[in-house]
Amino acid sequence: MLRFTKRADYGLMAIHYIASHEDAGAVSVRRIAEEFSIPPELLAKILQKLAKERLIVSQNAPRGGYVLARRPIEITVGQVVTALEGPINIVECLEEDSDCPQMARCNLRRPVQKIQAAISQMLETMTLAELVGDDVPDLIAIKA
Repeated sequence: MLRFTKRADYGLMAIHYIASHEDAGAVSVRRIAEEFSIPPELLAKILQKLAKERLIVSQNAPRGGYVLARRPIEITVGQVVTALEGPINIVECLEEDSDCPQMARCNLRRPVQKIQAAISQMLETMTLAELVGDDVPDLIAIKA
């Protein structure tokens, strides 16, 4: 099953929260951790990584916390996931240093590359602005 790791999941939840509360100023780690019942130490590490990748900015002040480094329309879901997980590959054989024993015989590599390309394209074009807005397609609409 394709699934985000907890780190990517928590990172997306946190950056979405920061984006949707940007009018209120910096958002603290504690506030996000309490909102989603995420261990604060883990969340702090995730946010530090997002800050290192210049997706968010840490503001040290009495009411410090994190704000977006750019506008929500300029940050993609793919950038967030890649910042936390590295390149997105749905199967091992798509990694450069793969040593998959089925490589020479595999008849699924090309079709899986198409799936990978579609997933990557979706993640790289969906912005935080879309996540914060109400125009994210329903799962039911996607299945139809």
